[in-house]
Amino acid sequence: MDWQHAPTPDDIINAGKKRFQDYIRYAPWIMLGLVLIIGLKGVIYSIGPDEVGVMQRFGKYTTLSSPGLHVKLPFGIDKVTPIKVEKIFKEEFGTGSLLDDSRGRRSLRSDLEQSLMLTGDLNILDVRWIVQYKIDDPIKLLFVVRSPRDVIRDVAEIVMRRLVGDYTVDEVLTIKREEIDHLAQIEMQKILDDYQTGVRVITVKLLDVNPPDKVKPAFNEVNEAKQEKEKMINQAWEAYNKAIPRAKGEAEKTIREAEGYSLDKVNRARGEAERFLATLGEYKKSPEITRKRLYLETLAEVLPKAREKYIIDPKQSSILPLLDLGMKGGAK
Repeated sequence: MDWQHAPTPDDIINAGKKRFQDYIRYAPWIMLGLVLIIGLKGVIYSIGPDEVGVMQRFGKYTTLSSPGLHVKLPFGIDKVTPIKVEKIFKEEFGTGSLLDDSRGRRSLRSDLEQSLMLTGDLNILDVRWIVQYKIDDPIKLLFVVRSPRDVIRDVAEIVMRRLVGDYTVDEVLTIKREEIDHLAQIEMQKILDDYQTGVRVITVKLLDVNPPDKVKPAFNEVNEAKQEKEKMINQAWEAYNKAIPRAKGEAEKTIREAEGYSLDKVNRARGEAERFLATLGEYKKSPEITRKRLYLETLAEVLPKAREKYIIDPKQSSILPLLDLGMKGGAK
């Protein structure tokens, strides 16, 4: 190594000063380039096909941007917030999912805190449901409501708790679920419109309704007792529906037979009375002829029924000699 030509500290300092001066000379151009790059990056922005862009200039709303590429003023003068207006958002309740609170923190709310509700007959149910909604007015969503998602969740929970409290446990579990869904959607929409959230509720649907785990055995016993009661009632009604119509039919048959018998007897009596009156009238007109006619009619009716006929002479004092008693098996 040539120690005579080695750089001295002064030479090193001077070389550094020269290089620094070169940097200083080119620094404005470098800064200008960085500014141009940053500015160009902030000028062009894009909006997705399912979005609209809300433009703000110095924080004040100016216009909406349609899907596609657009330009704006850089350096924070213009600010664009894309809002998904075609997407259907979903909020789940009672599922224990991770939630963002109003401060952006993520927390896990327990099922008991969110889904336990009191029914109108003072029973407790574990209610799980979903809410689906779309953004109809992005301007109201951004500028009227501070935390739209928190508002939607709070309103959904309040409305559902109030509706469940208006029905009995059996109604919530069975026949009134669709009615609760419909009423919850209507009431949620009304409240959200009053708050000017710019949100349209698409669906409110109960997913799962069950008694809490701790009371399920007792609840199942009650349900089994109710089902047994319903079964016995149905069996009783079945027996009733078999016996009562049969008894009514037999009673109706007896009544009709009695009425027919009564009508027959009455008609026969009336006929006999009319015939007697007619005979009496004829008898009054000609008693002798009528008497003979009645006598002959009686003989005509009686004689065909007689097995043996005996004609007796009025002068005969006894009919025994004429009777062949031996032929009848009697004593001779």
